[in-house]
Amino acid sequence: MKFSLLTLGLSGMVMLSCSQKTDAGTNADTARDSGAVETADSAAIAAEKKKAAELEKSKLPKPYNEHEDAAKKIDELVQLAKAENKNIILQAGGNWCIWCLRFNNYVQTTPELKQVVDDNYLYYHLNYSPDNKNEEVFARYGNPGEQYGYPVFIVLDQNGKQIHTQDSAVLEEGKGYSKDKVLDFFNRWKPGA
Repeated sequence: MKFSLLTLGLSGMVMLSCSQKTDAGTNADTARDSGAVETADSAAIAAEKKKAAELEKSKLPKPYNEHEDAAKKIDELVQLAKAENKNIILQAGGNWCIWCLRFNNYVQTTPELKQVVDDNYLYYHLNYSPDNKNEEVFARYGNPGEQYGYPVFIVLDQNGKQIHTQDSAVLEEGKGYSKDKVLDFFNRWKPGA
């Protein structure tokens, strides 16, 4: 009888031990399944965001010209800036960059910003893309895209001298840009400021 009780006792412990394993396995399976669901949800959300960004990009003007000789264009702008007593803003980026397109559209559609730019600057969209990285031009200005990403703004005086490089991230607000911060940037680097 002692043997039977002992066997029963051991048998019960084994059953408890197995059920704990099974419960732990079930909890692990649940956690794994939950993680898979969260990953799937995250992937779906990321895919939706990407789709929305692509749709937004398709609707925005594309100001960058991949085929333009940027060095030649900037030299032309310097001559014009001298004649018009304006500074030059190089907005570095590309048509692939939604933040670049957003900034361009924001300035063009915000009358107060557009007026400050038109009155004080010659504005050029300096292309950076896989097909045309404009490496020599970017090297001339210290390759700011490597440090700040895109868009990045390079301000030149009317003689073509680089007087400021502006990280665009500090101008952002939500999914766009802060009017006050952008206006401050433009006003700070206009001629005679």
